[in-house]
Amino acid sequence: MAHRSIPIARRLRADQTSAEGALWTQLRGRRLEGCKFRRQVPIGGFFADFACLDLGLTIELDGSHHALQMEADLARRALIEARGFVELRFTNVEIAERMDWVVQEIRRAIDTARGLPMRDARPRLDL
Repeated sequence: MAHRSIPIARRLRADQTSAEGALWTQLRGRRLEGCKFRRQVPIGGFFADFACLDLGLTIELDGSHHALQMEADLARRALIEARGFVELRFTNVEIAERMDWVVQEIRRAIDTARGLPMRDARPRLDL
């Protein structure tokens, strides 16, 4: 199964959205808290946009079409979380307009995964 996912993951990485590219700039090369994130990681028949396997953390970026597939996204989350991962979801608008908040929320999830005291939260704004 894994060998069949490699070409798909490569294509997804090559065809990344601008939001994915912007977040990857923040995550790549262990730039965020020393965590190794990978792009387009196959998990349970799905591809997580980003995953830190050491911490069991996935990050999904949602474009406007996700408003039309909320049930499918919930089922996907349940499957990924059943495999021991915690899923964070952000919108493309949040990536474009509030990258500092997104990075802070990822740091809070990293702290939780590491068993550290959680950082203070900033409120999520409805955009």
